[in-house]
Amino acid sequence: MKSVIALAALSILFTGAAHADTHAVFGTFETPEKTSHITISDCGDGTPCGRVSWIDPASMQPGLTPETALTKTGDPVLGLLMLQGFDKKRRDWRGGTIYDPEADKSYASRLKRRDNGTLQVKGCIGPICQTQVWTEVSAMTVSAAD
Repeated sequence: MKSVIALAALSILFTGAAHADTHAVFGTFETPEKTSHITISDCGDGTPCGRVSWIDPASMQPGLTPETALTKTGDPVLGLLMLQGFDKKRRDWRGGTIYDPEADKSYASRLKRRDNGTLQVKGCIGPICQTQVWTEVSAMTVSAAD
């Protein structure tokens, strides 16, 4: 009986170790459309802030470059602060906002690192949320893209 309890305890211990830290959201991520990268770093207070760090030139409208792309309000898209204002909760980051430059709107947002290393990004209007999964970009890809 004692060996069964010990095995169960070890199983729980090792199972927990296999899970990703849901708060480890810092890094550079590719959006699902594969047209931009968002770099999430410390805002200065330990919370995540995300900025547009790369735009695929092939995704631009004729005559525009990543450096000349502007939001509807006239701000440069490259370097734009898209994610901010998050609070660390038990299982994720909540209470922040995500800015959609195409719609020129901000939405309530949640961030969480998934077990497979991807980033779950939710944008919400009230109780209705849309979820995107962002893939982390390797350091080699980031330096080649910059």
